[in-house]
Amino acid sequence: MLLWIAQAVLAAGFAMSGAVKAGRPKDRLTGSHPWMRDFSRTALRLIGVLELLGAIGLVVPAAVGVAPVLTPVAGTGLAIMMALAAAMHIRRKEPAGLRVTAVLFVLAALVAWGRFGPYGW
Repeated sequence: MLLWIAQAVLAAGFAMSGAVKAGRPKDRLTGSHPWMRDFSRTALRLIGVLELLGAIGLVVPAAVGVAPVLTPVAGTGLAIMMALAAAMHIRRKEPAGLRVTAVLFVLAALVAWGRFGPYGW
């Protein structure tokens, strides 16, 4: 049950974040997230699309029972993205961004561990 809650929370968060990054113009994004100034519009869209795919992968395969191995793969991919994001926030000296990223990393790693291991499908 805990893994399903973590999957749902992560999926909702990454779906919203990914949709914003994939759909909004860059100038509207950089006001609330200064780190986005350092990335091209194409890179931001790619990050957004990867977040959307990760959100879908966290819930849909397990919910419909088709290729459920994609759920822990999605968790692993999102954990890797958050590790890279944490490195960027450390480099930019942004502790607020680092806290959120660390929480998302832990949740994604928990889902990956749980679904690959003891609570796999």
